[in-house]
Amino acid sequence: MARDFRPTARHGGLVALAACIGVWLVTSGSREPVGPPLPSPAEALTAAGVVGPGIAPLVGSPPGRIRIPSIRVDAPLIGLGLDRSGHLEVPPPDRRDLAGWYREGITPGATGTAVIAGHVDDSAGPGVFYRLGALRRGASIEVPRADGRTAVFTVHAVEVHDARTFPDTRVYGPSPRAELRVITCGGGFSPRTGYRGNVVVFAHLTATY
Repeated sequence: MARDFRPTARHGGLVALAACIGVWLVTSGSREPVGPPLPSPAEALTAAGVVGPGIAPLVGSPPGRIRIPSIRVDAPLIGLGLDRSGHLEVPPPDRRDLAGWYREGITPGATGTAVIAGHVDDSAGPGVFYRLGALRRGASIEVPRADGRTAVFTVHAVEVHDARTFPDTRVYGPSPRAELRVITCGGGFSPRTGYRGNVVVFAHLTATY
């Protein structure tokens, strides 16, 4: 049965996306590399005020793609599990066109908090979620599913968090409605250790077709 992903100390969770360490920035030859866009504090959940209404959730069904028109994302999805250390797996490092969804958790559009993750870059250049931090409240995210329905989510917040202080409960905690989190690396970059945190998009189900 699908369930909400509740990270514990054992799997301090999807923050493990630091596997996408920004090797493109390291190898691009720039002394002062320009990193991926970061969200403004004005887009944070604490600044959002009242989050708009959602619609009734769908029954569970595996997702096949993710589309974010405002940042030109149209990518296939693969299922991701947990590795031996309890961290979320990441899409293959040589497939920057892919994103993944946490297959042991909620399917996008069903009641609860679904999670989709992807690389910000690789050695060849920007990855599927390179521009995730440029999203703004009100943007749409479309997730076509195996049942032929497409779940449409509206972004209600975009935040960046340091890995050391990542708010697990707020990001991954249960929800009485259908919500979505889209996550990639971000939050400052070090050539030695890579990205220091994650960009997180918060969205809720507002339409289907």
